[in-house]
Amino acid sequence: MKSVNVAELKNRLSAYLSFARNGEEIVIRDRNLPIAKLIPFPAGDAAEDEILLVAAGKMRLPRTPLNARALWNIPTGSVRSSRAVDALLRDREEGL
Repeated sequence: MKSVNVAELKNRLSAYLSFARNGEEIVIRDRNLPIAKLIPFPAGDAAEDEILLVAAGKMRLPRTPLNARALWNIPTGSVRSSRAVDALLRDREEGL
């Protein structure tokens, strides 16, 4: 892992971006105190539109693949059917 002070990073940004592009992580220091980390972008098998959303700050790529089985096993609450119907009817009345 490389380490760089802010002034050098500003002067040689393209070189440090090349390091990150090649898979290296760079610790950024301000007066020798670590303040941030520049890491490679793990696009993997992301589609172009997903990469554009990430670049715009509107989406983050998942750190791990989706485990559908675990998703379906998340506990959920339950409501008696009559209470659910009453809540739905009240909601519809408020919308009128």
